[in-house]
Amino acid sequence: MAKIAGFKKIAATLAAFGFISANAAEPTLKEINLQKSPWTVIAAEKGFFKEYFDPIGTKKINLIAQGAAELLGAESASVGGGSLAVAQRMIYPATAQKANGLDAVIVWISEPSNRYRTPILIRADNDKIKTVKDLEGKKFGSSRISCYWSAPFEILNNAGIPFDSRLKKGRVRHENIDNSSIAISAVLTGDTDATAAHLAAPAFTGPWLSGKFKVLERPADDSVYVNNAGRVTYFARRDFAEKYPSVIKAFLAAREKTREWAFDHPNEAAAIVSKETRVPLEVALFQITHLGQWEFMGGEANADRAREALRKFQSYYVANGDDILVDRKLTDAQIDKFIDGRFFVGGSHSIYK
Repeated sequence: MAKIAGFKKIAATLAAFGFISANAAEPTLKEINLQKSPWTVIAAEKGFFKEYFDPIGTKKINLIAQGAAELLGAESASVGGGSLAVAQRMIYPATAQKANGLDAVIVWISEPSNRYRTPILIRADNDKIKTVKDLEGKKFGSSRISCYWSAPFEILNNAGIPFDSRLKKGRVRHENIDNSSIAISAVLTGDTDATAAHLAAPAFTGPWLSGKFKVLERPADDSVYVNNAGRVTYFARRDFAEKYPSVIKAFLAAREKTREWAFDHPNEAAAIVSKETRVPLEVALFQITHLGQWEFMGGEANADRAREALRKFQSYYVANGDDILVDRKLTDAQIDKFIDGRFFVGGSHSIYK
């Protein structure tokens, strides 16, 4: 036993000085399932996944198309069930899913959002609704646990015409629609009066570019949504992150390299996205270059700033009657653990230098 302890002490000393991997005991993940998205198809095509995953023994990358049913929130269920290793959601829905019991950690969070990411949309030929206040008494259709609810929630609150909730009747009827195509159809047919969306989301880009929608209002530059609730996250199941931290680091490093390459080569990147995700070239280029895109956002390197963003947006939504977070808000201790500091500046598996 003394000999084994001695070997462990030597190994720890060598690891500390960089002579052997500090993750020598980490098991090898030979195969990984990831979301099929604009940036992941580029990473696969250009060899960026291979560059970062091969050295740690992850040789097979499966890109899973979650969008067949266009069901918002499907990625959270996939992570929870283990069919996806890492998934993307904005910080508001990621937090709501965590509050609802998903045992996950955030391994990456973006810089603040912007006013272009989630506008309120109405039909282009709708001349009866001219301002946000004209939505009073109207029907608004969007996914409840998404930016498509959190962004207009703040806009409508500020205008004095809040959404309905389980807790009390508001002044705008909200209908939960998790399928983006149905949300689009509902507005175009007049079944609902408005929706909110990321214009760079595949289901919305085509209708937007074809002139079927117009923007009624955008989140304010100083809004809670823009600065906190609209940030993008990548999250993983807690047990996966504990077991395979080097896999997550490789994933994040590949994303960062893909992001830089796509901005330097937008036309070539768009051609890859068009081919691999089967969207028109014009749509693919829009998804990369539009100010409201989110696939290629820069990261928030500091874990404490990420935690503060989460605290600020949760406080705002709880104070204003969010009927999910009022019942299940995260404590400060839960927030601290939810943001996994290992993947931020100073952490053992950070991509930030």
